[in-house]
Amino acid sequence: MMVKTLRPRDYNEALHVGHYFRNKRIPVVMDLTALSDDVAKQFVDFAAGLVFGRGGDMDRLGPKVFLLVPAGLTRPALVPDASPTG
Repeated sequence: MMVKTLRPRDYNEALHVGHYFRNKRIPVVMDLTALSDDVAKQFVDFAAGLVFGRGGDMDRLGPKVFLLVPAGLTRPALVPDASPTG
């Protein structure tokens, strides 16, 4: 399964997250490590709304790194499980 990794430089790139998640139905890894905490929070809020509105799941993979999986798709096997037991 294809996974798109995005490393946005500013909030204007949020549309790319929505494009791959909504239009292409591809799981998206958002690597927000290059962003300030304030801008990263805006991305997380945007992604939470996207996942809630379109269905799917959002998981934290690490500090400022999140996986968004569209509804009907399973978590990609090559993305590590971030749960405490995984």
